[in-house]
Amino acid sequence: MSRIFLIGFMGCGKTTLGRKLAARLGYTFYDLDHLLEEQAGMSVAEYFSSFGETAFRLAEAEILKNTAYGEKAVISTGGGLPCFFDNMDWMKAHGITFYIKLSPKILASRLAHGKEERPLLRDKHGDELIAFIADKLAERESFYEQAQVIAEGLSLTAEKVEELVLNRNL
Repeated sequence: MSRIFLIGFMGCGKTTLGRKLAARLGYTFYDLDHLLEEQAGMSVAEYFSSFGETAFRLAEAEILKNTAYGEKAVISTGGGLPCFFDNMDWMKAHGITFYIKLSPKILASRLAHGKEERPLLRDKHGDELIAFIADKLAERESFYEQAQVIAEGLSLTAEKVEELVLNRNL
């Protein structure tokens, strides 16, 4: 196996699943949002509000492409990362892309409590939050669907991700 890039909308479980998958495989885990925060010396939300989305997307792409992962790595990406520049093509050329797919309603229920950390969601509630997520997903789906492996995220486990990635490599 090679590097595994986990993609999907915020709240789909990329970081949680990524940690478990890396531990299961004996791989190193990388969370691109955490790498950006370490390098910038501020949270993603602070970076976003200080410098704007364009600067954030540029920094995110820079970290994606300039981190020395090694071959045995599980990388959790930001929700929008596959949708900008040539990031999706780059990830597919450097590993396996795995899309964790969830419905807007489930994503909204998962994201409802941590909105302060997520600049795009901060002022959204209830049906407005679901509608926002549905709109964003509609924009991003064409990028996410380019993943080499796509799986429903609701009952996804590290074991299932491993199985799907291995089957894809046969």
